[in-house]
Amino acid sequence: MKLKTALVTRGHTRALKSGVVKPATFEFEFEEVPTIVQAFRRMVRGLEFDISEMALTTYICARAYGKRFTALPIFVMRAFHHDAVVCHAKSGIRHPEDLEGRRVGVNRGYTVTRGVWARGILQHQYGVDLSKVTWVLSGDEHVAEWQPPSNVVPIEQGRKMEDLVVAGEIPAAIGVQVDSPDVRPLIPNAEEEGFAALRDYGLYPINHTIVVKDELLAAHPSLAADIVATFSEAKRLYVERLRGGLAAEAQADDRFFARVMETIGDPLPYGVEPNRPMIEALLRHARDQGIISRPMTVEELFPGIPGAAAAQ
Repeated sequence: MKLKTALVTRGHTRALKSGVVKPATFEFEFEEVPTIVQAFRRMVRGLEFDISEMALTTYICARAYGKRFTALPIFVMRAFHHDAVVCHAKSGIRHPEDLEGRRVGVNRGYTVTRGVWARGILQHQYGVDLSKVTWVLSGDEHVAEWQPPSNVVPIEQGRKMEDLVVAGEIPAAIGVQVDSPDVRPLIPNAEEEGFAALRDYGLYPINHTIVVKDELLAAHPSLAADIVATFSEAKRLYVERLRGGLAAEAQADDRFFARVMETIGDPLPYGVEPNRPMIEALLRHARDQGIISRPMTVEELFPGIPGAAAAQ
């Protein structure tokens, strides 16, 4: 059985992509997608993959709208998001609370996971009232049925978010990459703030999970456990290499995970229970920010997969 799969090549997935680690009950048939965001949309709107990496908030929205795939508690991308917010130097924005009453740009959609975590940080660490901000989107959402709150609006037709931020017409933005001396991070020393939050609050945001078509999970009861075991073995090999020291060609992700490992141990915990606090936090942010209309539970997102709850 060959399963069409969309997955970014990273240190902890490279053994899967190269075939060093193989599943017991199927074969991966990888499609290299130019940007993994395209795979999210193709999976949500057309079920184009059997197995796909997916942003966790996209999955939360998809689950709320009954899309026919289910996530496994394999978290292949994690990051800090204190660096996500930038502001124009002449905007008068000096502190996060200065965002209140302003228009703030959002790269792509309001449900983009980086933006959800960044707004959660603004709200809970810096006291920003998110309802007092007008969020301006540069794109649309993966889940087409989703409707935004009243303070979420699209960008003016024909305008580019990066240009508006550089010009100061939009004084701040989340997730926008610009190269201008007039645009600076809102939160200074963002990386150190991220590690401080990790040490002090256990804040280690999850960005991406792995989803599988429901029809495959129903037809092959052992499939989910095989996928979890396969990803876990590839991760184990990667963590062993990290423990052995970074090679000269180490990437930024490798250096990040090595430092996380020094701080908390396992830099890429898989399974429901080791990640329950972060999943619950993201669900609260999604509810608070108007992304889901009712509270959802961890068990709704990750229904009983044998061996998955405590997977490491």
